[in-house]
Amino acid sequence: MTALSLKDILIVDDTPDNLRVLDAILKSQGYKVRKALNGQIALNACQIAAPDIILLDIIMPGIDGYEVCRRLKADTITCEIPVIFISAIDDTMDKVKAFEVGAVDYIAKPFQEAEVLARIEHQLNLRSLQIKLQEQNTLLQQAFFDLKQAQIQMIQNEKMVALGQLVAGIAHEINNPINFIYGNLSPAIQYIHDLLYLIDVYQQDFPKPTPRIEKIINDLDLNFLKEDLLDIMGSMGRGADRIRQIVLSLRNFSRLDQSEIKRVDIHEGIESTLLILQHRLRETDARPTIQVIKEYGQNLPLVNCYPGQLNQVFLHLLNNAIDALQEGSKYERVGGGEDSRPRESANETFSGTSKGMLRPSPLPTIRISTELKDADTVKIRIADNGFGIPESVRASLFDPFVTTKPTGSGMGLGLAISYQIVVQQHKGKLICCSSPRQGAEFAIEIPVHQPQPY
Repeated sequence: MTALSLKDILIVDDTPDNLRVLDAILKSQGYKVRKALNGQIALNACQIAAPDIILLDIIMPGIDGYEVCRRLKADTITCEIPVIFISAIDDTMDKVKAFEVGAVDYIAKPFQEAEVLARIEHQLNLRSLQIKLQEQNTLLQQAFFDLKQAQIQMIQNEKMVALGQLVAGIAHEINNPINFIYGNLSPAIQYIHDLLYLIDVYQQDFPKPTPRIEKIINDLDLNFLKEDLLDIMGSMGRGADRIRQIVLSLRNFSRLDQSEIKRVDIHEGIESTLLILQHRLRETDARPTIQVIKEYGQNLPLVNCYPGQLNQVFLHLLNNAIDALQEGSKYERVGGGEDSRPRESANETFSGTSKGMLRPSPLPTIRISTELKDADTVKIRIADNGFGIPESVRASLFDPFVTTKPTGSGMGLGLAISYQIVVQQHKGKLICCSSPRQGAEFAIEIPVHQPQPY
């Protein structure tokens, strides 16, 4: 018994004698045989269980063999099944028609047993090789996809490492001089207080200064100078403290020392990313300042995650939101077309028809909200009130090289990488909701606790 002996063969013929003869021949070789007396029975049998090969008569009552073959080839379930016509018609045109409707071979009656077996075995071997080739193609396609994903991730990782190194380097270079300035501000302020105290005491003990000193006091406006000097020193102190906070945020964003899973405050990562993008939020010739509305959940737990990678996701999503608002402002200025209709009201406000979604507003706005969805899941939503994402794009939004931006404005890798980081690296979810003229919202859900890698 050969390897082909377990193959399932369906014989379709309206002549019982032909069915009995073919059944005996095939079963003697170990094949599993099913029989059908007409085309409709054959079609039904194929839907129940697809055979490995079909022997099909042409002239039958009701549905003839040609029509049966057409229907088989039009159905995704049965289109790959090899069909061999067996018919008493031996006309060349009939053979041509048989091949046109999808047959792989044609045997004229009366047939010879050896010929029938040889042709069936040949087609089964071809089908087996075809299946193996398809399997290899599938494996190759998957390998190619995995390689492409790895290359995309590698490129982005190199970019983020370079950015992280640049940010960390700048933070380090700023940190030393600002610490020097900040550390010396307190004694400098104390010295100024001492000098001002000395002047006050001197004026009390010598209330009648010389004309020369009197002129200098008036020229300097001493009383204003004393008040303003303390205000200036206070402003310098607050400015130095702000620079220290910026340096801390830059270091927090880069997180070069945190390539492993860490317990972190999600809000710190968002704030650090917003600081990096602060220059993009400011007013431009194309649009007013983008306002950022923060709705942070209370008592959000520390999350086990890869901080640097999660910051990449925040960076991509916020950058995309800013780009969408920038493009939306262009449409508003140009006018014309469905997406550039004037607003219904100059006072149209920032609100939503569904939780987290935004209506278009004259003021470009990004809303960031966080919440504890359940005991072990944190949800972060980043929404903008731009013109939304076309439905034709949403289905493939997280595929590599898919972008809604103009040519040359982006490679379409940001969302693909974000999806990898959230779904594959953090075992979470990344979902996009968007409606025309109601902006877009990206929701990130990640577990609070990550399984430790082995």
